[in-house]
Amino acid sequence: MSSVPAEVEAPISGNGPADRPWRRRVEVDRSQVARRAVQFAFLALNVWIGVQFYHFVRQFETGSAVAAIARPPGVEGWLPIAGLMNTRYFLLTGEVPAIHPAAMFLLLAFLTASILFRKAFCSWLCPVGTLSEYLWKLGRDTFKRNFRLPRWLDIGLRSLKYILFGLFAYAVFSMPAQAIAEFLGSPYGVVADVKMLNFFRYMGAGAAVTLGVLVIASIFVQNFWCRYLCPYGALMGLAALLSPLRIRRNVETCIDCAKCVKACPSRLPVDQLVQVRSAECLGCLECVAACPVEDTLHMTFAPARKPVPAWVMAAGVALVFLGVVGFAQASGHWHSAIPDWMYRELIPRAHEYAHPR
Repeated sequence: MSSVPAEVEAPISGNGPADRPWRRRVEVDRSQVARRAVQFAFLALNVWIGVQFYHFVRQFETGSAVAAIARPPGVEGWLPIAGLMNTRYFLLTGEVPAIHPAAMFLLLAFLTASILFRKAFCSWLCPVGTLSEYLWKLGRDTFKRNFRLPRWLDIGLRSLKYILFGLFAYAVFSMPAQAIAEFLGSPYGVVADVKMLNFFRYMGAGAAVTLGVLVIASIFVQNFWCRYLCPYGALMGLAALLSPLRIRRNVETCIDCAKCVKACPSRLPVDQLVQVRSAECLGCLECVAACPVEDTLHMTFAPARKPVPAWVMAAGVALVFLGVVGFAQASGHWHSAIPDWMYRELIPRAHEYAHPR
């Protein structure tokens, strides 16, 4: 029998010294259980908002005399451009806009969550991010692998989301307050959420093919949309650079097994870094969950280097979201100041309104 204690073993794989002792992780990692709970709770919330919004629109399309179903302000979370525009308007005037104010507060909530907890919006809250994650996992489980694009192409494509965000940000932040107010107060601006719903209800062939290509690409390439094309994710990544949280690797105990690299959906070289500071880090804790060695890989609070448990991230993300939404509701800046008579007039004709250029 070996004289080596049960908790100390030689590395079973990797490039580290074969005789380096290490302690197998005993505590069960529950980070992904916590993250999935938050993901699916937020996905369910978005499905509920979508169903309610659909019935809200249908009551005006069918000529209902009484608005029995209220419009859920949370639908404005799907209007990121309106959120940017309203934030710009608030910075210029100091006034909370009357139309789509929830879009601004939700944007601020997601930005705050990203600043405090890395790119947590993308990996913990975003419904598109959740669907994207399970698409590539479906591809991995079905075909036993995901495909990686060549490094030169990967880097080039990753820049696209930052370019797209830069174009949107330039267009929005070059607008004066009056232009923003006129845009949001136009028929198109008022029913921008209805236009978004109609895009999916009455999807054309070109849009359907594009969406199908994105779905297929997401099955074979990890987080294809999020990694290469999502401008919202680019903004959250830039905000995450300010975060005090970092994935930190203990070089002394690391056995170089590279399991963290294989688990990382952003393909970051976690096994070669002491701290992960990249804007591409999702804060998903997949690498931490995959590490087999005790006290080697943690999400840490950078100034103190103290490990941050997954439940703290889960609770923190939820508190930021609920806190900002609660403040908006309590201050009377959550619901759009759009009367039912205007919706009754505009919604049935939403398809007629073109983008005011």
